[in-house]
Amino acid sequence: MPEGPSLVILKESIQPFMGIKITDATIKSNDISAEEIVGKKITDVKTWGKHLLLCLPDFTIRIHLMMFGSYRINEGRPNASPKLALHFTRGRSLSFYACAIQRIDDSLTTIYDWEADVMSPHWNVRKAMKKLRAQPTMLICDVLLDQQIFSGVGNIIKNEVLFRARVHPLSKTGEIPDQKKRQLIREASSYSFQFLEWKLAGQLKKHWLVYTKKICPRDGHPIVKTYPGNTRRRTYYCETCQRQYT
Repeated sequence: MPEGPSLVILKESIQPFMGIKITDATIKSNDISAEEIVGKKITDVKTWGKHLLLCLPDFTIRIHLMMFGSYRINEGRPNASPKLALHFTRGRSLSFYACAIQRIDDSLTTIYDWEADVMSPHWNVRKAMKKLRAQPTMLICDVLLDQQIFSGVGNIIKNEVLFRARVHPLSKTGEIPDQKKRQLIREASSYSFQFLEWKLAGQLKKHWLVYTKKICPRDGHPIVKTYPGNTRRRTYYCETCQRQYT
């Protein structure tokens, strides 16, 4: 599943298509027809966490790549069957596969809390802290994946942030000291931007400290792999240097 930084990269890749008329389209959706798209222009491209938002004059197409979604740019006529394909002049195209598509007619500002996006210039640390305090019984491994609190944080970022802050994933949020909560909030945003930098350089895996690792780089003890909490996402941690707050 693409995380927030990967969507930012995709957004930048789509920028050159803005303002160019869509000459043909195919779409598998119950509430959007190809006829509503052809002849229109992409007026803006936005991201909110893991959501890609293609803004047209009359409505917005929300694309969520889910767990196995993918996209292709300028691949010509696709051999596989895309969920959405937009074609432009001179053979240019955007195709999206295995994704969820939704039509949004309302203003995006009424739907999205831009202050919850860890990579947004409007990211609100105080609001994140308030939301953390409102979930005292939740495990921190679940809270970090809550898109209403940490929009854009995915499983890799979750693991790396917890390791950096030395917090055990099974810690109850309400038991974690405020100072440590603030560190988690800071790390969620700062690591996301580092993720973006390393991803663009093709060096992301090189910088993983705990994700998919077997030995802790801090103390040399074995890394534990498990699937905890309500989210049941793959989690790596060190029992020695990551403190469990209970």
